[in-house]
Amino acid sequence: MSRRSERTSKLIQREISGLLEREVNDPRLSKLISVTEVTLSPDLKHAKIFVSTLSSEINNKEEMLAGFNNASGFLRKELASHLKLRYTPQLSFHYDDSIERGARLLKLIGELTTTE
Repeated sequence: MSRRSERTSKLIQREISGLLEREVNDPRLSKLISVTEVTLSPDLKHAKIFVSTLSSEINNKEEMLAGFNNASGFLRKELASHLKLRYTPQLSFHYDDSIERGARLLKLIGELTTTE
C-alpha cells in the first residue's frame, strides 16, 4: 500500500467514525460501532470499510450492515464535502470479527492458566 493510500484510508476512517458519532441518525447504527480498518483500491475509487461492534447478536450484525448500506450515499456525500479528494471512493461495508476472536482467545488462555 502506498503512502498516499495509507494516509487517505486513515482520513476516511477518522471521518466515518466522526460522522457515525455526530450525524448518522439510523437506529441500527446507534450502538457502539467502531471502524476498524479501511482499505482502498490502488486507484482510490473503491473503499472497503471494516466495522465492528460489541454486540454479539447475529441479527444485529446483519441489521448493522443493512444500515451502513442504506447510509452509504449520505456518508459518501459527506466524505466528498470534508476531504476534497479528486474521486470520492465507492464505499462497501464489511463486518470485522477480529475483536470477538481476540476476546475468545483471551478467555481460553485465561481458562488454561487457571486450571494448571
